[in-house]
Amino acid sequence: TKRILLGKDTRRSGYMIENALVSGFTSVGYDVIQIGPMPTPAIAYLTESMRCDAGIMLSASHNPFEDNGVKFFDCHGDKLSNAIEKEIENIFFNKDLLIASQCTGREIGKAKRIDDVIGRYIVSIKSSFPKELTLNDMRIVLDCANGAAYKVGPTIFEELGADVIVVNDKPDGFNINEGCGALHPKALGKLVSEYRADIGIALDGDADRLVVVDENGDVIDGDKLIGAMAVYLKNHNLLQGEGCVTTVMSNKALEDYLEANGIKLHRSNVGDKYVLEIMKNEKINFGGEQSGHIIF
Repeated sequence: TKRILLGKDTRRSGYMIENALVSGFTSVGYDVIQIGPMPTPAIAYLTESMRCDAGIMLSASHNPFEDNGVKFFDCHGDKLSNAIEKEIENIFFNKDLLIASQCTGREIGKAKRIDDVIGRYIVSIKSSFPKELTLNDMRIVLDCANGAAYKVGPTIFEELGADVIVVNDKPDGFNINEGCGALHPKALGKLVSEYRADIGIALDGDADRLVVVDENGDVIDGDKLIGAMAVYLKNHNLLQGEGCVTTVMSNKALEDYLEANGIKLHRSNVGDKYVLEIMKNEKINFGGEQSGHIIF
């Protein structure tokens, strides 16, 4: 389609890198769709939904605002394979090919900014929530880390019926992850206790990981989350492949717990793309990382 989807988190440097990428892509004939601050999983979903050739997320995840990075997704919303990354690296060092690929005149690409795609992503998330269930009468404290989910997160939970207490949802370009979010859940625990909430959820800067706090204000370890959800899915006949995928960072206790419940644990290298790769190969529909990445 010769279209590239481009999103970012809330770092000030995102504007600078965004414009540089737009210049680069349009110079070789690609059109760029800029959608502003959105969670990393939204970029993966929207790249395929909007039929783009690739998606790009500008973010340094849980790092401080001084850092930034670039995450690439293919047309299916998957992270790039090592082979494709190597091919791109070869192109990067091929100066003659880069010069020959530059466009002129009517062949130059164009860029446009679309602000209403947030609704498409919110609908997709809400549609994955069982229609017979509701979050009515549930009080949730949501820490958005002054990051990419500062609009999406509260909207989803509120529209599902929850009483949402939102904190750290006022990004200024510099306060992303600053003493808040998934890296600093103790403050969230205090708020859960103070507001007598049922649960606390802390996201990181690009909203692709979470830390959960229970009703007592205690942080729940990521391995416990994975174990609890895997067993729940199996008990409700929703766990395809009778297995669960985690990275090598998960501990032996999780493996023992899953095996005791008839679930085989598969381990991958660190990184959600490696988790997803094994899930596809083993035809398993659930996986995660100890750091809080959960993949269905």
